[in-house]
Amino acid sequence: MITTKSKGRIQHIGLFEPERSFSSVPPWVLAVFLLALAAHGALRLMEPRPQATAAALEAPLPDAALRALSLGEPQVLSQALTLYLQAFDNQPGISIPFAALDYARVSAWLKAALALDPAAQYPLMMASQLYGQVPDEARQRAMCEFVQQRFTENPNARWRWLAHCAIMARHRLKDMPLALRYAEDIAQRAGKASGWARQMRIFLLEDMGEAERAAVLLGGLLANKEVSDAKELHFLTEQLEKLKAAGDTSKAVSKNQQSR
Repeated sequence: MITTKSKGRIQHIGLFEPERSFSSVPPWVLAVFLLALAAHGALRLMEPRPQATAAALEAPLPDAALRALSLGEPQVLSQALTLYLQAFDNQPGISIPFAALDYARVSAWLKAALALDPAAQYPLMMASQLYGQVPDEARQRAMCEFVQQRFTENPNARWRWLAHCAIMARHRLKDMPLALRYAEDIAQRAGKASGWARQMRIFLLEDMGEAERAAVLLGGLLANKEVSDAKELHFLTEQLEKLKAAGDTSKAVSKNQQSR
């Protein structure tokens, strides 16, 4: 409210005029407003729907930087790294197949987690049973090689994951030489591995038709008294007899072929 004086009289002038009714708005103004509103709606409908895009898996920080960030709790940070990696395939609005990930980066994250906590088993389990199960031979082999490299760092603690890779190589990759290489690594380096894992190479040789070589290994195993369980000893003794019989049959067939 503004107060003014005019010819000795006081007048009060309001700051705002009274509200105008909707009917007082000119028709052409309403028409322009409605056209603008319709055009805005049409443009919004024509816009493509927003699509979620997958973020690329970045390389982990160097080991020294990760140890500094751990604040004296490397095991906790190791678990955090594996959880972050495991959850990376689920991003807002999108799910990324494991086969679409950069497996070199995956290996780097798993290696970083193991560097922080060498006693951890979960990174190796992820490599052999999670990322190693994708229907992609190259990625399966990459994960098995990662496990084999980490196995050599601590064979007695990590043999079971290499044994899993040996089974994968035998049945999924159909690569008997690779399966045998892994099995021989276990037998030669992991003295504390379970008996079945250390004997795996014998049965792989049998599957490969190397009965004589398998018999030699099994005979040495029994002669050195590396097996103490009575049931296991009985089973392996029977297997040795079968291998010897198979070797004798193979020799006889070879002689007959040579004589012809």
